[in-house]
Amino acid sequence: MPDLSTRPVRMVFTSRAGGVSAAPYDSFNLGTHVGDNPEDVAANRSRLAGILGLPTDRFVWMEQLHTNTVTRVDAPSAVPVEATDALVTREKDLALCVLVADCTPVLLSDHTAGVIGAAHAGRMGARNGIVKNTVQAMVDLGAQPSQIQVLLGPAAAGASYEVPEDMAADVEKHLPGSRTITTRGTAGIDVRAGLVRQLLSLGVTHIDADPRDTITDHDFFSHRRDGVTGRQAGVIWMPHA
Repeated sequence: MPDLSTRPVRMVFTSRAGGVSAAPYDSFNLGTHVGDNPEDVAANRSRLAGILGLPTDRFVWMEQLHTNTVTRVDAPSAVPVEATDALVTREKDLALCVLVADCTPVLLSDHTAGVIGAAHAGRMGARNGIVKNTVQAMVDLGAQPSQIQVLLGPAAAGASYEVPEDMAADVEKHLPGSRTITTRGTAGIDVRAGLVRQLLSLGVTHIDADPRDTITDHDFFSHRRDGVTGRQAGVIWMPHA
């Protein structure tokens, strides 16, 4: 096993397993806004903090509204950061968190410059440039596109993400490379494919994408599959040396 303690940046995606929440949030739901028992969510978040070796008050969550707004954070926040869908920071041991249940969680890092970001890229956010704006916010803090590493997490895949024809065309217009055909032969969207193309156009070439499909993979929460359900998380932080 590699020595993870020496890595300058940590990136983690959770699944729905390993928590205490009851159905339909079973079991490792980390979202406080979906109707789950608040005590169960708090227990799950505490468990996450313990596993990652960080205090619970070092996690920064967002009030995600499918915007293209990016917020710089320099300290923990007792409440979710209002009306934002991406966070960037230069602070050590500050865990930036994105909650998803089909949308694409995007974790970004320029460890040489000491800048990280986390973005919530749903259909509308991706269409309207949330990831592009996150890259720019990181550049404003000293990052260089050629040094940024990006990890796209489990999300709705193009094979399953069926949308009306006009919606697919609209997203394709704003996020080229995202339009696709589902396994049913209908119009679909592959947000991750569009984001990879966009990132490459910005000079970001160090990109990894988890191919798992949250709609068909029951290891993950999926709003499109289940309606009322929980949320998994993407988490990124820079530990102190």
